[in-house]
Amino acid sequence: MSNIYFPDEEITFNDLYFVCYMIERTARHLHQRNNYVVKKLGKAALERQLSIAGTLHCLNPEQVVADWKEEYALESGNFDVTSINPRFTDKIPSETQMGKVYARLVDSITPSGGNFADSIISVYASPICETIDNYNSSAYYEPSYVQTKAYLNGTF
Repeated sequence: MSNIYFPDEEITFNDLYFVCYMIERTARHLHQRNNYVVKKLGKAALERQLSIAGTLHCLNPEQVVADWKEEYALESGNFDVTSINPRFTDKIPSETQMGKVYARLVDSITPSGGNFADSIISVYASPICETIDNYNSSAYYEPSYVQTKAYLNGTF
């Protein structure tokens, strides 16, 4: 995918990772599901965020969350991804870890020369995200190829 501002530059995996990390961070801050953030941003905004990710990563992540909240009219909800059952697990993956999980999945399903924004929308709309985001299960730390296969099959 080409940068929308500098068509000679390609969007890198690190740009994709940063955007996925910020989606996770924003969703947790708002107590919303990741898909809510993705839907509110939409394709054009995702393409923009991917294109400016190299600059945004220099900012304080809290500032990026605040900017996204204001710019895209994001509202608080009541979903807490960090609410876990201590009988099953005592570890909550960090926002950066989950950003990497989703970036790998998005990257794995994006065809060569494809648009990461389209793949982000597709991945976060998939029913497997509810399983990945259920930290009482093991889906979030399954190998990338297992997550990709689950995405392609529509279920784990």
